[in-house]
Amino acid sequence: MFKFWGSQEQQDQPRPEDAAPSQQSWYPTSVSSSSQPLTPTRTSSTPNLSSRGSSPVSPTEAAGVIASLKDKSVDELRKLLSDKDAYHQFFLSLEQVKDQNYLRGELRKETLQLSRENMEKEPRMVELRNQCRIIRTTELAAAQERLNELERQKEETLKSRSPSSLLQRLQEAMNKTEEESEDLHKQLLNSEIDLGTFVPKYKKLRNTYHRRALVHLAAKTSSIS
Repeated sequence: MFKFWGSQEQQDQPRPEDAAPSQQSWYPTSVSSSSQPLTPTRTSSTPNLSSRGSSPVSPTEAAGVIASLKDKSVDELRKLLSDKDAYHQFFLSLEQVKDQNYLRGELRKETLQLSRENMEKEPRMVELRNQCRIIRTTELAAAQERLNELERQKEETLKSRSPSSLLQRLQEAMNKTEEESEDLHKQLLNSEIDLGTFVPKYKKLRNTYHRRALVHLAAKTSSIS
C-alpha cells in the first residue's frame, strides 16, 4: 500500500527540533522563537518588538550590532538566547551601550558635584535669610515709619499750599487787619490815643487790608476762570 505524505507514519517521525534537547529561554515567546533557524518569513520578532513602542534603531547602530553577532557560532547565538548572564555580558560589550553608560556616569558625577556645591552654599543661604529677616523686622520697620511720617508731612504741606488754603489764609489775614482797624478807631473815640498817633497807624492798616483784598479778589477771579 502506498503511503502518502502526511500519513500517520510520516507524522510519527520526530522532527529535528523536537529531537534536540529543549532549553528553557528567559526571553518572551516572541523573542525566544527566533532561536529556530531564521527564514525570510513575515512572523519574525521584529514586528513584535516594534509594537512595544521601542525607539527605532539607526542603520549605524544596527550595523554595529550585526557586526558583533556575525562572527559568532550557532551555539554562541543559542547561548545568548538561553543564558541571561551571557546576553547581559554581550549587551554591555556593545559600543552603543558603553557610550550610554559613560554618558550616564558623567551625568551622575555632574549631578553629585552640583549637589555638593549646593550643600556647601547652604550655610551662607541660611545666614542671608537671617539677615533679611532682621532687616524686615527692624531696619525696614523703622524706614517704613519714617516714610509714613514724610508722606504725612508732604500731604500737609500740599494741603497748606493749595489755592483754596491760600485764599482761606488770605481771608483770615484780611479779617484780622479789619479787626485791628476797628480797635484802633475805638481807641480814638475813647480818647485813648491822640489824632497824630491814630492817623499813620490807621492808614497803614487800611493799606494792608485793601492790598490783601485786591490779591484775594484777583485769586478768586483767576480760579473761577
